[in-house]
Amino acid sequence: MTRTYLDANATEPLRPAARDAVLAALDTLGNPSSVHREGRAARRMLEEARERLAVAFGVRPDAVHFTAGGTEANAIAVAGFATAGRRVIVGATEHDCIRRASPGAEILPVDGDGRASLAALEEMLEADARPAVVALMLANNETGTIQPLAEAAALCRRYRALLHVDAVQGPGRIALDEAIAAADTLALSGHKAGGPKGAGALLVLGEARPEAVIRGGGQERGMRGGTEPLPAIAGMAAAIEAAEAWRRSGGGEALADLKQRLLAGLAAVPSARVIATGAPSLPNTVSLALPGAASATQVMALDLAGIAVSAGSACSSGKVAESHVLAAMGLGELAGEAIRVSLPWTASETDIDAFLAAYSAMAARLARRAA
Repeated sequence: MTRTYLDANATEPLRPAARDAVLAALDTLGNPSSVHREGRAARRMLEEARERLAVAFGVRPDAVHFTAGGTEANAIAVAGFATAGRRVIVGATEHDCIRRASPGAEILPVDGDGRASLAALEEMLEADARPAVVALMLANNETGTIQPLAEAAALCRRYRALLHVDAVQGPGRIALDEAIAAADTLALSGHKAGGPKGAGALLVLGEARPEAVIRGGGQERGMRGGTEPLPAIAGMAAAIEAAEAWRRSGGGEALADLKQRLLAGLAAVPSARVIATGAPSLPNTVSLALPGAASATQVMALDLAGIAVSAGSACSSGKVAESHVLAAMGLGELAGEAIRVSLPWTASETDIDAFLAAYSAMAARLARRAA
């Protein structure tokens, strides 16, 4: 059976440049912290990766701190600032790694499209003079909804709060300029951009530094202890560099065109409900529900038809449960009846047409059973 992969927000297909970088790094023997020749060679490769990421986003190299992934980058920022004594405010639709990094965090409500309430944020910041850190993702991994970061940053600065941005879904899809300008700290992930799993980065863009969550030998300027996973880091830097070049050369527009083809086809499926259509969103992401059909049922039926999609986040140990994101948006039962289609950088019109054929057939079959 020919497979159609439409789960890019879980992980992107590996980019050729990333594969080459990983293989080159695997042949590098030394530990980047060692002072002998082999260690210095590994250190040069590590710092070259740091420089490539810095250039990709127009930041200083010393702002880039490597981690084991986006989850760890988010945890360092949120838990690290909480440890330093800041109150934590997180958007209601943030990823679980943000929500669980500070279990006592205050929850910022969102509207029906998943956009954070700026009025509520101002009320929360004004009501309590303690220093705060606000966590808002650039774009939601389930719905693609893009947050009003510039406006949120202006409020944070007015009330002397910090803004942490989970930007893992951005590279290769939308420009990060606004997020970089808004954020005090910003999280990235390698495999979300077509790199290998096992590497991420925390960009520390303001003067405030979070406390280290993992302490060790002082690696990453004390921000994250432990020997850096050099092959994964080299692959991440190459992937993000390639992803951004691809986006600037028209890749983002190509994804948007494919998304429009998908939406046009879904209009012919009477029972389908597309979610979060009233807000700016990622060019590759569509969240849609079939009322009365459990998310797990849809994911499994499509998988049997050769289509890989998901429901909610892919970070829930393989479980398919009601989406806290959609529940926070006030969608009620639909929170357990939605799937996510996220187009990879390799997507084609053939992939869209294959999905639409399988989805239409599934929807019709489920409708007959319910009749």
